[in-house]
Amino acid sequence: MEGLDPATREDRIEAGRVVLRRAVPGDLPMIHAAMSDPGVMRYWATPPHADLATSRDWLEAMIAADPAISDDFIIEHGGQAIGKMGCWRLPEFGYLLHPDYQGRGLASEALVALVGYMRRRGLPKLKADVDPRNAPSLRLLERAGFAVTGHASGTWLVAGELCDSVYLELALNPS
Repeated sequence: MEGLDPATREDRIEAGRVVLRRAVPGDLPMIHAAMSDPGVMRYWATPPHADLATSRDWLEAMIAADPAISDDFIIEHGGQAIGKMGCWRLPEFGYLLHPDYQGRGLASEALVALVGYMRRRGLPKLKADVDPRNAPSLRLLERAGFAVTGHASGTWLVAGELCDSVYLELALNPS
């Protein structure tokens, strides 16, 4: 995204019980465990990863992503990778958490840290595309101040299932 100073990019953000840090190849076991889980991937844009190679390709793409368009992190808790949060394509925001760590407020802590970081970077807004059936994610984003900006039907075809979208935005640094 134009206007973001590369010097403002951070590699590690400590925030209470969580740390946001850049992905490394050693994150593959957690990424695969999460992304091969049907519950975690229920509302993701792709079906669960069928094999380790698919997860490796996904992680390698995350690591190699152009920092001019991507600003993604691994969520760490207690020294262990537990999920992913960030912008795969600025300002598009997304996250996932290993099922063993869901429902503990860790995603909320990570989101507060990410929002503060993106504000420091000067990003004007974050945007999210959420399946309307994903009530926990909608609640998390609404508690963080995201506002619904629209709805669309049939936006994603995932494993033969047509899914809808709720679009949300959070103003960070309004012009």
